[in-house]
Amino acid sequence: MHYKQGLDNKQQILLSKALDEYIPQNSICRVIHAYTKDLNMNDLGYKYAKPNQTGNRPYNPKMMLNLYSYGYLHRVRSSRHLQAETTKNLEVMWLLNELTPDDKTIANFRADNTEALKQTFRAFTLMINGLDLYGKQIIASMAQNSAPTTSAKTTATPPP
Repeated sequence: MHYKQGLDNKQQILLSKALDEYIPQNSICRVIHAYTKDLNMNDLGYKYAKPNQTGNRPYNPKMMLNLYSYGYLHRVRSSRHLQAETTKNLEVMWLLNELTPDDKTIANFRADNTEALKQTFRAFTLMINGLDLYGKQIIASMAQNSAPTTSAKTTATPPP
């Protein structure tokens, strides 16, 4: 009896060009994107909400918020681990439009926007509770600065 054979790693294959086709319609990254796309980052107090006219262009704070939110929901806190996700996780690639900020940029975003992040997550919590999209446990863990535990109480389960 022979073993199952996969494709040869050097064999060329034809993949779809649209990254959107790989992301399920019910993916949490679509919820994150839908929430952040209409936020007024200036009103919330995000640094670089209005980019300077001179110097190197910063990353869009909405995109960085997408990355930070995705990492928080998936318990990826380290800026180095988040940076690694930008090159290997299709959902993160989709959220960031295939941009790959480095770990220092991610860490600076978090440090520079602490208060704005708190306000954003409070508003996100209210929206999720109002729409009844997810169990309140995941929102509570997202809104806190402490790392959530792995108990059954903090897992993301859709409401009955």
